[in-house]
Amino acid sequence: MSRPLSPSSRARPTAPPPDPALADFFVCDIPSALPKDDMASMEHPVFSLSTRPDRRVLRYDHGAVSVEITPSVKGLATIHDKDILIFCISQLVAAMNAGRAVSRKLELTAHDLLIATRRETSGDSYRRLRDAFERLSGTRIVTNIPTGETVTTSGFGLIEEWSIVRRTASGRMVSVSVTLSDWLFRAVLSRTVLTLAPGYFELRKPLERRVYELARKHCGRQARWQVSMKVLCAKSGSASPLRVFRKMIRDMASADLLPDYQLDVVEGDLVIVTPRAAVIDEAEAPRLPEGTLEAARAVAPGWDIYALEADWRSYWVITGRPHLRSPGKAFVAYCAKRASQK
Repeated sequence: MSRPLSPSSRARPTAPPPDPALADFFVCDIPSALPKDDMASMEHPVFSLSTRPDRRVLRYDHGAVSVEITPSVKGLATIHDKDILIFCISQLVAAMNAGRAVSRKLELTAHDLLIATRRETSGDSYRRLRDAFERLSGTRIVTNIPTGETVTTSGFGLIEEWSIVRRTASGRMVSVSVTLSDWLFRAVLSRTVLTLAPGYFELRKPLERRVYELARKHCGRQARWQVSMKVLCAKSGSASPLRVFRKMIRDMASADLLPDYQLDVVEGDLVIVTPRAAVIDEAEAPRLPEGTLEAARAVAPGWDIYALEADWRSYWVITGRPHLRSPGKAFVAYCAKRASQK
């Protein structure tokens, strides 16, 4: 009669093999990474548009999607705090494009983050950066917004944790460790992200940034996007009465400062968003032959080749969209020149 197996001799389920695309931590060291934003928070109002501490509990429902956002004592995370997440997402996507392993835990240089997001590097800027980390980790979100192919109702902070790894003698943060929420990291791995115009960081008014996000998400490169003023107000997350919001949008349309998109307020209380000519139509853009990206990586090792491609295509537009007999060779030469200038 056989004896039952002892606990030590029973077969144990084997852990799944580690994903070679994942690392224990990721160092943010890619120059000129294109700014990227996750599509879920671009479409739905997750960040406060207030410039003062906002301690409201926010609730947003649209169709089957629900979002509840609870602040910490420091207040809700603001749309300017989101710059930190955009920087992290941009670095991770650039690394994936370069074939590097990525992780939810990132180590970044505070100075690089400030420069990439068009901020000053004064002592006060470092203090505000620390406040932003605290609001991002303290703001709690309960939502069923899917990221990737996963739809769950869960609560989380936008960043799971953060810590100052290294300081200067004066106490200024230098190196920072950030762990993104699993919700946000899934969006990166599934590439449910969109590229932002570099001019996004030069928009100082919170509502301008929010309206640009909505234009980028809903209009993209389509001929136009039409939305009612009431729906736009709700999707923006603005706390202003509709009549005040309406005036702000009219003023925004008159100022015409949004990168890549133009706003028009028309009869029927509608807002029409149209892309500017600088937004490249993929059908007319130069086509790179097979093998071009590999050749470009060889002459610009460590660079985000897709960021370089976007810069090159923008340069092609600025110079009058000339006919290129050999787009592949032109692009490789451009990458080699950019790498040599670093």
